[in-house]
Amino acid sequence: MRGEQLPTVSVIGLGYIGLPTAAIIARGGMQVHGVDVSGHVVDTINRGEIHIEEVDLDGLVQGVVQRGLLKASLEVAPADVFVIAVPTPFAKDGKHTPDISYVLEAARGVAAVLKAGDVIILESTSPVGTTEAMRDMIAAQRPDLAMPGLCDGTPDVAIAYCPERVLPGRILEELTNNDRSIGGITPRCARKALSFYKRFVRGTCITTDAASAEMTKLVENAYRDVNIAFANELSMISDAMGLDVWEVIRLANRHPRVNILTPGPGVGGHCIAVDPWFIVNGAPEHSPLIRTARGVNDGKIHHVIARAAALVEANPHARIACLGLAFKANIDDFRESPARLVAATLARRFGDRIRVVEPYAAELPREFEGTGAVQVDVDTALEECDVMIVLVDHDVFKSVPLAERADKQVYDTRGIWPDQPRANAEPVIEAVRKAG
Repeated sequence: MRGEQLPTVSVIGLGYIGLPTAAIIARGGMQVHGVDVSGHVVDTINRGEIHIEEVDLDGLVQGVVQRGLLKASLEVAPADVFVIAVPTPFAKDGKHTPDISYVLEAARGVAAVLKAGDVIILESTSPVGTTEAMRDMIAAQRPDLAMPGLCDGTPDVAIAYCPERVLPGRILEELTNNDRSIGGITPRCARKALSFYKRFVRGTCITTDAASAEMTKLVENAYRDVNIAFANELSMISDAMGLDVWEVIRLANRHPRVNILTPGPGVGGHCIAVDPWFIVNGAPEHSPLIRTARGVNDGKIHHVIARAAALVEANPHARIACLGLAFKANIDDFRESPARLVAATLARRFGDRIRVVEPYAAELPREFEGTGAVQVDVDTALEECDVMIVLVDHDVFKSVPLAERADKQVYDTRGIWPDQPRANAEPVIEAVRKAG
């Protein structure tokens, strides 16, 4: 609307979600102040550069920084809208307990500069009740401000929860076009947050309560995890029976009401591999299916390690190429990556026989130090290696024609080479059985 005063925005946490979100908000003409605990991240952004890999993000960040619409610092500054997008990892108790300390620390910084009329939105994936816990902490810090749900009259600030639902590699597109669930501490809070998101989100924005929005995000990822677990369990059953799981799935999916997902070496990333545990932690006695799916998908990693190790041992003089370390295709995100764990385990066991191909990494992660494993490009791997273990379906791996790999021993955990001749699997299957 002409002459309308645009809100100033502070985005706390400039990682895989926070930085793209800040850049998109700034693209809409709003003044954005980004906050991060890393001086390297802050300096990189202020130069108009990026510290993560994401399609088209570099040009967008460069543009909004040059226009003076986005700047970053280590300290939270006053704003009209605060968006919190910080990590919510597991606590270090070995029990998959969610750690919301980063959220509360970010909110503490917001509380110090908060004023009447401000809107606070939590985007971090969080266990149910986190938004209210954040509200309670802010209320304790700022007793001079009336908080939603804790006062009889009109509150001074609005607090809401609105999770992202994006696919790495398409984050900018999906932050703009995907639907949003906006959960307010009160309906008024939800409406305040809705007004903000409608400035840059083209998808449908639906308002609800904060707890329902928190649970919705967890349910979405748990749903994916359960369905992937079925595919991964099916792949292990097929291995035990000497079947081609890709052929089985292809044929089963011809049923009009069957849509089996593709198996892989496990499940990775900071969402699907983590968020289902937040549900289990909140209601352990009522979530046996979700817990089992987590066990299946984690167990698939160990199955892949056993089968890959058996293949290596069956080729005692061969060099081995592990293709990929990222948790999914065509990104540089290695968080909770099963491929990374498989490759590192093989490197520790077989040393300098291992070659690692990861086009989105400048160097191997530190767990490969001292193993003797070497990072190479895909062409070198094809020249030097007799055994190929496909762990990630990067496009560059898919582009390798049959003529360049027909004479290789291949363990394809992603099904990217359906035309690969099948070797005699019995020795490997028997080794996997013995390994349990």
